[in-house]
Amino acid sequence: MTYSGGEGGPLGPGAGASADGRGLARRRRRRWVRYGAAAGAVVVLGVGVGGWAVYVKLDGNITPDDAAAAELQRYARERPTSLVKDAQNILLIGSDSRSGDGNEKYGRDSGTERSDTTILLHLAAGRRSATAVSLPRDLMVDVPECLRRDGKRAEPTFAMFNYAFQSGGSACTIRTVEKLTKVRVDHHVVVDFSGFKDMVDAVDGVRVCLKEPISDKDAKLRLPAGKVTLNGEQALGYVRARKSLGNGSDTDRMERQQRFLGALVNKVQSNDVLLNPVKLYPLLDSATSSLTTDPDLASLRGLYELVRGLRKIPTEHVQFLTVPRESYVHDANRDQLVEPEAEKLFERLRTDTPVAVSQKIPTKSPSPESGDHGPYQPTTADGSAFGTVSPTPPTPTFRGNTAAQDHCG
Repeated sequence: MTYSGGEGGPLGPGAGASADGRGLARRRRRRWVRYGAAAGAVVVLGVGVGGWAVYVKLDGNITPDDAAAAELQRYARERPTSLVKDAQNILLIGSDSRSGDGNEKYGRDSGTERSDTTILLHLAAGRRSATAVSLPRDLMVDVPECLRRDGKRAEPTFAMFNYAFQSGGSACTIRTVEKLTKVRVDHHVVVDFSGFKDMVDAVDGVRVCLKEPISDKDAKLRLPAGKVTLNGEQALGYVRARKSLGNGSDTDRMERQQRFLGALVNKVQSNDVLLNPVKLYPLLDSATSSLTTDPDLASLRGLYELVRGLRKIPTEHVQFLTVPRESYVHDANRDQLVEPEAEKLFERLRTDTPVAVSQKIPTKSPSPESGDHGPYQPTTADGSAFGTVSPTPPTPTFRGNTAAQDHCG
């Protein structure tokens, strides 16, 4: 505890200016020191006893994905290697499972689940930046041979990306991503509907801006236009809705998810959350309770090592984008990668080379015949077409946004 005996301090203006005043100030200071020491002892004792109980509870909340670890070890030789020390890639998987507490209300539990949202999060060496790349669930990809949930092995197949999670869970999804990108996935995190809601509620909601009112029966969402702070249930409907928001495309939905995650990052990084134990504990409790991770992350120590470097990344260096893609040539309702742009992005992730994002990059409007999956058109930082020869290759810029952007401005 600090003490001030000057103007505006607890003793009033001018206190301690005379000999008597200084003596009174010293006596009061000694009493405050004794009281502070006693209070400190109580706090230390509380942390020592209660803090350990909290640690044990939170540490036990996280579910280790041991089955995925064993399956990935089986294919260790074919997995890509990490090229840059200290850079890390984490695969974030949002499961649409209806099983488990709180998830049954979103549909019948058919015994299967698919990846509703998948994001490849690249953390640069030195934690100078974080880049989150959304992978469309309708992207047509090569899914390798995977261990199915019934114990049998599924044959390799060409299918929509989210089939990998349905077929072989997180291990199959990781191997599919690595085959697609040649990027080594160092860690993975799976979170379900209920866990997402709980984390939003734990930070007292997240503010978004709506151009028009929303009324979506399927998403159970009714919201007014303007600035709205979403609770967990509303946030889940907001990031999943397709029919009533934007143009109804998965592209629009992914961009909405990215903007929401940026707002969530801002909220979590605020001192009101991180420095307030009353708010921080519920966040940690809900976050850890909803996570299934690789064994290395399945502990508070593992998560702490990961988060420690993230908290210092400026929000303008936390960026979100979608992998360059366009309508699949044989089915306008499916996606395929745009090359060579997609490979250029993956190469920069592999080599820990910067990319940039901007909301101002134009994209080609899809025709009615091509569905809602218009081609992605990145440019370079100087505004020229992507791939233009330049004496000093500029940083490619992709359509996206950063956590620093205020969409309510």
